[in-house]
Amino acid sequence: MADIDLVIRNGIVVDGSGGAMQDADIAISGGRIAAIGKSLPRGKEEVDARGQLVTPGFVDIHTHYDGQVTWENRLAPSSAHGVTTAVMGNCGIGFAPCRPQDRADLIRLMEGVEDLPEVVLSAGLPWAWESFPDYLDFVGSRQFDTDVCAQLPHAALRVFAMGRRAIDREQATADDRATMARLAKEAVEAGAIGFGTSRTINHRASDGTLVYTLDAAEEELAAIGEALGAAGKGVLQVVSDFDDPERELGMLRRVVERAGRPLSVSLGQIHATPDRWREVLDWIEGCNADGLEVRAQVSGRPVGMLLGYELSYHPFSYTPTWKSLLGLPVEQRLVALRDAAIRAAITSETPDAGDFIGADFIRQFQLMYPLGAPVNYEFAPGSNVASRAAKLGLTPAEHAYDLMLEEGGRAVLMLPTTNFGGESLAAAEAMLRHPNTVYGLGDGGAHLGFLCDASLPTYMLQHWARDRTAGAKLPLEQVIAGLSARPAAAVGLHDRGLIRPGYRADINIIDFDRLALHSPRIAYDLPEGGKRLTQAAEGYRATILNGVTVQRDGTPTGALPGRLVRGAQRAAA
Repeated sequence: MADIDLVIRNGIVVDGSGGAMQDADIAISGGRIAAIGKSLPRGKEEVDARGQLVTPGFVDIHTHYDGQVTWENRLAPSSAHGVTTAVMGNCGIGFAPCRPQDRADLIRLMEGVEDLPEVVLSAGLPWAWESFPDYLDFVGSRQFDTDVCAQLPHAALRVFAMGRRAIDREQATADDRATMARLAKEAVEAGAIGFGTSRTINHRASDGTLVYTLDAAEEELAAIGEALGAAGKGVLQVVSDFDDPERELGMLRRVVERAGRPLSVSLGQIHATPDRWREVLDWIEGCNADGLEVRAQVSGRPVGMLLGYELSYHPFSYTPTWKSLLGLPVEQRLVALRDAAIRAAITSETPDAGDFIGADFIRQFQLMYPLGAPVNYEFAPGSNVASRAAKLGLTPAEHAYDLMLEEGGRAVLMLPTTNFGGESLAAAEAMLRHPNTVYGLGDGGAHLGFLCDASLPTYMLQHWARDRTAGAKLPLEQVIAGLSARPAAAVGLHDRGLIRPGYRADINIIDFDRLALHSPRIAYDLPEGGKRLTQAAEGYRATILNGVTVQRDGTPTGALPGRLVRGAQRAAA
């Protein structure tokens, strides 16, 4: 055996395949797994993992780090949760290709859709590219604490090909479609791992403009898909409202048939249409039965808005008295909120939200739950803010006000919009167990002021595999496979996600008994002092990327072995 760089000894190996765990040592050499077994020769470095899980590094195929990778080397918060490979460019939102005159429009779109402030993007983005291959070259010149993969974003592609007509949502001409097809083929041949698009009215630019790809015609999507098919590379990713399921799903099936490339769609239980997810899953089953590779990206916990006094929104964001406090530093504002007169004023005032479409939504106290400390995302029936308030003899507004003052004024309420219909995670559980789904929707790098789902890997392990009491748990081996090998295969990364000889040495060592999520907290560490929600975890003894330890006991080591991954990767020999 060649010189061994690192040996992880005595661990409980859960290899990512879904098979039974085993006690074994792992030898690493040259960034690859060299051997698995017992009594392996000594390495230059040794780690005793006795009693701890040894898993593949996690692969998150739904992130939005398209901007962050251009100014930062750490993909926080994802890299704090065992993620060693992140796929960005989802939902068709991104910054390449882009001509100088279109930069402001793409910034407004990212700001509105993914909640990244304009000042952060304007200050942080170096704009050292115009074409998508140029963007890949720039990202490829940088170093990270995870590997990154990029998808070609439809909105940027459309604006590059059509200019203002794309933003006005005009239908593409034959020449427009030919241009987009040519650029899509160029992108995947340069290393784009796929193509993403959005067809949901929930996606709007910060000026209220609907996402530019909302109603792009079938022929436009098919032209792009066929370009990927001609190249023999790339996956397709779509988020849609599925408001007309028969029409939308029929169109997507025809696009996949013409492209001959895999498709994944974002899927959750939308509370306004609580059974539509079943219809979509039935369609996915039918596609796969007919030889089409279609998957749903699903989440294992409620998805919605986090609300708090330091976050982007809370139920009193648009009351006059709250607005009068915004000029105060955060700590002084939190002190002022403890004043009884201010409490009485804020909880009794009528909000003035102007044209903010979510003004009524963020005051639905009957759908709002305290996240608590320790955090809990599977809320007990009847534990919403309105019900709790009634038992205490308070108004819902008063109780919400008081709850957010806990934890030093940084307590968080959650307002689920997806996956918690009927105050239950039953739909989410069914989706997690389905053979044609993959864990996804972590959204790392996005929704910085009201969501932090990049912590999903830790939640999946802690809640679904260990702590759940409200219903059945998932087998640990299934959860590990769902975080590693299955999402990796879904985007063509066949060189990682498994602990087997020849595979990349992307590995987590986890103290499973101690694994825990902390409460979400705001960090002011973006360009121009911009803020973002982060969520720490404990229990990750080490995260190893390409054979190099990048996190040790929750603390970054400073090592940056992560690189841009260009396109699909072959399975290890």
